[in-house]
Amino acid sequence: MRTTRTLATVRRPAALGSALAAALVLSGCGAEVESDAKEARKVTVKRCGEPVEYTVPERAVAYEGGSADKLFALGLTEHVHGYVMPPANPPVTESPWASEYAKVKMLSDDLLNKEVVVEAESDFVVAGWNSGFKDERGITPEILDKLGIQSFMHTESCFNYPGHPERMSPFEALYTDLERLGTIFRVEEKATEVVGGLKRRVEQVKAKAREGDAVPVFLYDSGTDQPFTAGNQVPPNDIIKSAGGRNVFDGLDERWTQVNWESVAEAEPEVIVILDYGDLPAEKKIDFLKKSPHTRGLPAVKKNNFFVLDYNEGISGPRNIDGLEKFATYLRELKG
Repeated sequence: MRTTRTLATVRRPAALGSALAAALVLSGCGAEVESDAKEARKVTVKRCGEPVEYTVPERAVAYEGGSADKLFALGLTEHVHGYVMPPANPPVTESPWASEYAKVKMLSDDLLNKEVVVEAESDFVVAGWNSGFKDERGITPEILDKLGIQSFMHTESCFNYPGHPERMSPFEALYTDLERLGTIFRVEEKATEVVGGLKRRVEQVKAKAREGDAVPVFLYDSGTDQPFTAGNQVPPNDIIKSAGGRNVFDGLDERWTQVNWESVAEAEPEVIVILDYGDLPAEKKIDFLKKSPHTRGLPAVKKNNFFVLDYNEGISGPRNIDGLEKFATYLRELKG
């Protein structure tokens, strides 16, 4: 994959002029007019650490499954114009929101770029920093601001966002995104409901987590000369921890990062989580680990303790909790 706290949202008070107020009383159509006024009113929500004013988007573009899933989970399909889905993502037909994906447009199967957004006449783009938004590709929130296009970044990706960094645990970042998006789209009650449901599921997993010492777990993303893995700033770290395991690289203050095989061997992982995506299936990654002199002697490899984590369960999105529940079940059933 190349690519803490409670939200404090500042909201501007709604104001209706006296003439409009009188019109509402006389017309009997107050609900519609009031709704329109609410939609036009701006609210201030953090985009990473930067307070930004938003109006309700009507032509949102989502980059990757995590972004689209957050919008669909909040019931915002009518506000989504389309999505950009690079090849690393599994087919959208496998998503719990497959029916919602079918209602909007597939805009590109490549990386996010400014041209796609402009051509779509989008008024809102959701992506992560240094994955969807990237200086080198010429699409950043600052660039979109100048074009009059609103944008929102996954809080999980704000760890190293230039100028306005923001840091919290990956699951807290997920909840925060849903709450902030709920505020932007004026569906705060729905966001509270969705976040509450996710939190309850996490607590249920923790309550049933395997007892005893935390199982050392290595996440293998990719790489043969040097492995690419998860630091403590990405969702798999919270998935592993909440399920009763310990990410052997949870001491790395990084997101997705490169390490060396020597440090993997020293950690002696009992379980290896394989992040499944792209044109290199999980089976081929497992085959490499079984044959490589760097890894074939690892406890996890000797015991054939491999768990496959779907790409969209590993990047920031509601499916993180699906991945957690599956991994927790795997750990509980694991034989010493």
